[in-house]
Amino acid sequence: MLCTIFTLFPDFFTTPLQSSILKRAQTAGKVTFSVVNIREYTTDKHHVADDRPFGGGPGMVMMVEPIDRALQAWREKLEVGAKTKVVLTSAKGKVFTQRVAREYAEVDALAIICGHYEGVDERVAEYLIDEEVRIGDYVLTGGEPAALVMADAVTRLLPGVLGNVDSNVDESHAEAGVLGFSQYTRPSEYNGWQVPEVLLGGHHAEIVKWREGNKKKVG
Repeated sequence: MLCTIFTLFPDFFTTPLQSSILKRAQTAGKVTFSVVNIREYTTDKHHVADDRPFGGGPGMVMMVEPIDRALQAWREKLEVGAKTKVVLTSAKGKVFTQRVAREYAEVDALAIICGHYEGVDERVAEYLIDEEVRIGDYVLTGGEPAALVMADAVTRLLPGVLGNVDSNVDESHAEAGVLGFSQYTRPSEYNGWQVPEVLLGGHHAEIVKWREGNKKKVG
């Protein structure tokens, strides 16, 4: 998969995309991350990518033209017939869930546009993207943290990224509305706190039964 992040602040992604599973996934050829500076697609010498909103009001709004130019350049580099998804981080978008992450993991090229300031020219949402997405019911200083969350959640679902093929089967949110079961490791007793006896007995059927009963519902 090609995962491209369009942003006004590319330095935000320098360390996270080169750490842990995201780094290993790139090394293994499972995903390629590309961070595009939207300012490179402006047409003025000062690389201005935002302006005051029509109708007045506080703050600045990201301009449609540099985003359109950046997306055009991105599409020109894709293979013919590539399955794509273009999303915009937005406080008014649909909620990003595990189900959405699985949908995104099925495409060949994922583009995430990071909103910022007071928002993005509405014509981006109307004409240039597939959908707007938010990671929760709160407002961030910009879409960069949200883009990183989505990139991480999608990447770990790609075939061969996690060391164990069953790692994302019984985890939290693998089933909608259901959280994963509690996990324990050595020592079996610490400070008087005991691991449930059923997990120590080696009886597979009883362990499975306990784990199913230990799962919690969201909310």
